[in-house]
Amino acid sequence: MNHTNAQDEAGRKAKPVAPKVKELIDRTKSVILATVDAEGIPNSSYAPFVQVNTTLYILVSFMAKHTKNLADGRKTSVMFIEDESATKQIYARERLTIEAAASQVERDSEIWNTVITKLKENHGKVVDVIAEMQDFILIALQPVKGSYVNGFGSAYFVDQNLDILEHRNDVNHQPK
Repeated sequence: MNHTNAQDEAGRKAKPVAPKVKELIDRTKSVILATVDAEGIPNSSYAPFVQVNTTLYILVSFMAKHTKNLADGRKTSVMFIEDESATKQIYARERLTIEAAASQVERDSEIWNTVITKLKENHGKVVDVIAEMQDFILIALQPVKGSYVNGFGSAYFVDQNLDILEHRNDVNHQPK
Protein backbone atom coordinates (compact mmCIF):
# COMPACT_ATOMS: atom_id res chain seq x y z
CA MET A 1 0.00 0.00 0.00
CA ASN A 2 1.46 3.36 -0.94
CA HIS A 3 1.54 6.39 1.35
CA THR A 4 -1.56 8.04 -0.21
CA ASN A 5 -3.66 4.87 0.15
CA ALA A 6 -2.54 4.49 3.77
CA GLN A 7 -3.65 8.08 4.48
CA ASP A 8 -7.01 7.44 2.78
CA GLU A 9 -7.51 4.25 4.80
CA ALA A 10 -6.60 6.01 8.06
CA GLY A 11 -9.01 8.82 7.22
CA ARG A 12 -11.87 6.37 6.68
CA LYS A 13 -11.22 4.63 9.97
CA ALA A 14 -10.75 7.83 11.97
CA LYS A 15 -13.65 8.20 14.37
CA PRO A 16 -15.05 11.75 14.50
CA VAL A 17 -15.30 13.23 17.92
CA ALA A 18 -18.73 13.72 19.50
CA PRO A 19 -18.43 17.52 19.37
CA LYS A 20 -18.79 17.27 15.56
CA VAL A 21 -22.31 15.91 16.10
CA LYS A 22 -23.07 18.64 18.61
CA GLU A 23 -21.64 21.31 16.27
CA LEU A 24 -24.02 20.21 13.51
CA ILE A 25 -26.96 20.48 15.92
CA ASP A 26 -25.76 23.89 17.13
CA ARG A 27 -25.57 25.18 13.53
CA THR A 28 -29.16 24.13 12.85
CA LYS A 29 -32.35 26.02 13.76
CA SER A 30 -34.89 23.44 12.64
CA VAL A 31 -35.16 19.67 12.32
CA ILE A 32 -36.58 17.68 9.45
CA LEU A 33 -39.29 15.36 10.77
CA ALA A 34 -40.45 12.01 9.44
CA THR A 35 -43.65 10.66 10.99
CA VAL A 36 -46.34 8.14 10.10
CA ASP A 37 -50.08 8.27 10.70
CA ALA A 38 -52.37 5.54 12.04
CA GLU A 39 -52.60 3.97 8.57
CA GLY A 40 -48.82 3.98 8.14
CA ILE A 41 -48.86 6.86 5.65
CA PRO A 42 -45.54 8.74 5.92
CA ASN A 43 -45.34 12.49 6.35
CA SER A 44 -42.27 14.67 6.15
CA SER A 45 -42.08 18.17 7.58
CA TYR A 46 -39.88 20.37 9.69
CA ALA A 47 -40.04 22.34 12.92
CA PRO A 48 -37.83 24.85 14.73
CA PHE A 49 -36.35 23.23 17.83
CA VAL A 50 -34.31 23.74 20.96
CA GLN A 51 -32.20 21.20 22.78
CA VAL A 52 -32.09 20.75 26.55
CA ASN A 53 -29.51 18.14 27.51
CA THR A 54 -30.03 15.52 24.80
CA THR A 55 -33.79 16.04 24.41
CA LEU A 56 -35.07 18.04 21.45
CA TYR A 57 -38.22 20.13 21.86
CA ILE A 58 -40.55 21.41 19.16
CA LEU A 59 -43.61 23.66 19.48
CA VAL A 60 -46.06 22.48 16.82
CA SER A 61 -49.66 23.07 15.76
CA PHE A 62 -52.39 20.48 15.27
CA MET A 63 -52.99 22.18 11.91
CA ALA A 64 -49.89 20.22 10.75
CA LYS A 65 -50.21 16.47 10.05
CA HIS A 66 -47.01 15.67 11.92
CA THR A 67 -48.40 17.03 15.20
CA LYS A 68 -51.15 14.41 15.51
CA ASN A 69 -48.67 11.70 14.58
CA LEU A 70 -46.28 12.90 17.28
CA ALA A 71 -49.01 13.47 19.89
CA ASP A 72 -50.22 9.90 19.35
CA GLY A 73 -46.72 8.71 20.30
CA ARG A 74 -45.89 7.17 16.95
CA LYS A 75 -42.32 6.50 15.94
CA THR A 76 -40.45 9.42 14.46
CA SER A 77 -37.15 10.22 12.92
CA VAL A 78 -35.45 13.60 12.90
CA MET A 79 -32.65 14.78 10.65
CA PHE A 80 -30.09 17.53 10.90
CA ILE A 81 -28.36 18.17 7.59
CA GLU A 82 -25.65 20.49 6.34
CA ASP A 83 -26.96 23.40 4.28
CA GLU A 84 -26.77 22.67 0.54
CA SER A 85 -25.07 25.99 -0.12
CA ALA A 86 -22.29 25.12 2.35
CA THR A 87 -21.55 21.59 1.19
CA LYS A 88 -18.56 20.75 -0.96
CA GLN A 89 -20.15 17.53 -2.28
CA ILE A 90 -23.95 17.21 -2.59
CA TYR A 91 -23.77 13.41 -2.36
CA ALA A 92 -21.88 13.53 0.93
CA ARG A 93 -23.63 16.19 2.98
CA GLU A 94 -22.92 16.02 6.70
CA ARG A 95 -26.01 14.72 8.45
CA LEU A 96 -27.34 13.27 11.67
CA THR A 97 -30.45 11.08 11.64
CA ILE A 98 -32.03 10.09 14.94
CA GLU A 99 -34.83 7.72 15.85
CA ALA A 100 -36.71 9.42 18.67
CA ALA A 101 -39.47 8.74 21.17
CA ALA A 102 -42.07 11.52 21.13
CA SER A 103 -44.04 12.67 24.15
CA GLN A 104 -46.19 15.70 24.85
CA VAL A 105 -45.06 18.16 27.52
CA GLU A 106 -47.76 19.39 29.87
CA ARG A 107 -48.65 23.04 29.27
CA ASP A 108 -47.40 25.41 32.01
CA SER A 109 -45.28 22.72 33.67
CA GLU A 110 -41.75 23.57 34.78
CA ILE A 111 -40.21 22.00 31.66
CA TRP A 112 -42.80 23.79 29.45
CA ASN A 113 -41.78 27.16 30.91
CA THR A 114 -38.05 26.40 30.62
CA VAL A 115 -38.32 25.26 27.01
CA ILE A 116 -40.64 28.10 25.93
CA THR A 117 -38.13 30.60 27.35
CA LYS A 118 -35.33 28.93 25.41
CA LEU A 119 -37.46 28.84 22.23
CA LYS A 120 -38.04 32.61 22.59
CA GLU A 121 -34.31 33.20 23.01
CA ASN A 122 -33.46 31.15 19.93
CA HIS A 123 -36.37 31.92 17.61
CA GLY A 124 -37.78 35.28 18.62
CA LYS A 125 -40.98 36.89 19.82
CA VAL A 126 -43.22 34.82 17.55
CA VAL A 127 -42.93 32.12 20.23
CA ASP A 128 -44.84 34.42 22.64
CA VAL A 129 -47.77 34.41 20.24
CA ILE A 130 -47.87 30.76 19.21
CA ALA A 131 -47.22 29.39 22.71
CA GLU A 132 -50.53 30.96 23.79
CA MET A 133 -52.50 29.31 20.97
CA GLN A 134 -54.29 26.20 22.19
CA ASP A 135 -53.64 24.22 19.00
CA PHE A 136 -49.88 24.42 19.66
CA ILE A 137 -48.34 21.75 21.84
CA LEU A 138 -44.80 21.15 23.02
CA ILE A 139 -43.32 17.81 22.01
CA ALA A 140 -40.21 16.26 23.58
CA LEU A 141 -38.17 14.14 21.18
CA GLN A 142 -35.92 11.82 23.17
CA PRO A 143 -33.17 10.29 21.01
CA VAL A 144 -33.08 6.49 20.96
CA LYS A 145 -30.31 5.84 18.43
CA GLY A 146 -29.11 7.15 15.12
CA SER A 147 -26.36 7.65 12.62
CA TYR A 148 -23.94 10.43 11.76
CA VAL A 149 -22.43 10.77 8.28
CA ASN A 150 -19.68 13.21 7.40
CA GLY A 151 -18.54 12.02 4.00
CA PHE A 152 -18.20 9.00 1.73
CA GLY A 153 -17.50 5.87 3.78
CA SER A 154 -17.70 7.91 6.96
CA ALA A 155 -20.86 6.77 8.73
CA TYR A 156 -21.17 6.11 12.45
CA PHE A 157 -23.71 4.76 14.91
CA VAL A 158 -24.86 7.32 17.49
CA ASP A 159 -26.36 6.46 20.88
CA GLN A 160 -29.19 8.08 22.85
CA ASN A 161 -26.73 10.64 24.25
CA LEU A 162 -25.73 11.63 20.69
CA ASP A 163 -22.27 10.18 21.24
CA ILE A 164 -20.50 8.35 18.40
CA LEU A 165 -20.35 4.61 19.09
CA GLU A 166 -18.64 2.95 16.14
CA HIS A 167 -18.19 2.98 12.39
CA ARG A 168 -21.41 1.78 10.71
CA ASN A 169 -19.79 -0.35 8.05
CA ASP A 170 -16.26 -1.54 7.42
CA VAL A 171 -17.19 -2.29 3.81
CA ASN A 172 -16.29 0.64 1.57
CA HIS A 173 -18.28 1.62 -1.50
CA GLN A 174 -17.60 -0.95 -4.21
CA PRO A 175 -16.70 0.02 -7.77
CA LYS A 176 -18.75 -1.41 -10.63
